[in-house]
Amino acid sequence: MRQVGTEADGQGLPAGALRRARIAVALVFAVHGAVTGSFATRVPWIQDHTAVSAGQLGLALAFPAIGAAVAMPLAGWVSHRFGARPALRGLLALWTLSLALPALAPGLATLCAVLLVYGATAGVADVAMNALGLETEARIGRSIMSGLHGMWSVGALLGSAVGTVAAHAEVDARAHLAVTAAVLTVLGTVACQGVLNLRSAPDEHPPPHFALPPKSALVIGAVGFCAVFAEGASLDWSAVYLRDELSTSPGLAAASTTAFACTMAIARLSGDAVVTRFGAVRTVRASGACATLGGVVVITAGHPATALAGFALLGLGVAVVVPLAFAAAGRSGPAPSQAIAGVATITYTSGLIAPSAMGSVADLTSLTVSFGLVTLLAVGLVAGAGVLRAAGQPMSARTGHGPGDGGSDGAGGGAVRGVAQAPGAVDAPGAARGGRDA
Repeated sequence: MRQVGTEADGQGLPAGALRRARIAVALVFAVHGAVTGSFATRVPWIQDHTAVSAGQLGLALAFPAIGAAVAMPLAGWVSHRFGARPALRGLLALWTLSLALPALAPGLATLCAVLLVYGATAGVADVAMNALGLETEARIGRSIMSGLHGMWSVGALLGSAVGTVAAHAEVDARAHLAVTAAVLTVLGTVACQGVLNLRSAPDEHPPPHFALPPKSALVIGAVGFCAVFAEGASLDWSAVYLRDELSTSPGLAAASTTAFACTMAIARLSGDAVVTRFGAVRTVRASGACATLGGVVVITAGHPATALAGFALLGLGVAVVVPLAFAAAGRSGPAPSQAIAGVATITYTSGLIAPSAMGSVADLTSLTVSFGLVTLLAVGLVAGAGVLRAAGQPMSARTGHGPGDGGSDGAGGGAVRGVAQAPGAVDAPGAARGGRDA
């Protein structure tokens, strides 16, 4: 083992090493997003291949969220056992390789089973990469989480673009997803070589395999729930809203989804500068106000162009909330991976129920009322922004500088609360938590 870096950056790592670690973790986020984007484009092929109905497909598509919710707490134990870099490398490889499985399913039961595995690998990789992203942010001393999630969106867009071309060319999904899985596995493995390599102190107790999320995660997760519900509702129902409520053409209706996704990606990529300047609480309050305004514009729109502007404002408003919720969770207590997993589970659940909840409300009333619900949840972002306060302060501002056991990183034993240097790491007074590079 050797000590991590020097004191050049005040956190124990030279600036060049931090830049490389930031680029590496950003590429990890992009690879993770590319898997999701690739899969989404081949769902129609998978439905035809397995000969399942729309209702059966909806049932099968619930299994990724179930698998993620069950498996996410394992990420902390895996990282504690193997170290942050090897754990992320292995977990990300399982996720990228699982992309090939859904197209191989011959029927509904098998499809549900492979999607359970697909979701489980997605969840554990998600927790691990967010935890390493938070530790990288902590050492840099300024917000980077919004940009990392922006890279996830970029990866998803690239994956979906390649998938769209493959689908248009009528490429067999089994071949497309298998090749894509192999390429993304190689890219992910290479990217993981550059992330921070952190290990728990020898005397640090391992996290439990499964544990209920702390109460702090429930409060923070409620804010994430509002944002993800608005995101899922807008992505799945915006085009339907323009078509049914405003009688637009299919092409113009589809533009609403594009407007939402584009403003969301742009906001995430540029959000770190805003968070650094104004802090998480002010940023989320302003974002909630923007999303609320967007919702009001949508439900009162009398012209398609007005509705498009409303959906663009919604995308702008919800973009940075989830990255900041993960950041707040990772710093909210002594068990960061449990908090991150708890928030992730809540947000996954929100994304799962949003489309069906919107449809149920629309069946009983109208889509306008459904988007009224989205607007009310956007108001919740303004009201609940204060719980993300922990994410608004760079970790360096709360970092002590004391010696650690067996190779200090300059962070000091126990001086930093909830640093997610290895998912699931537990604060141990006097322990050098994650201060060694293997």
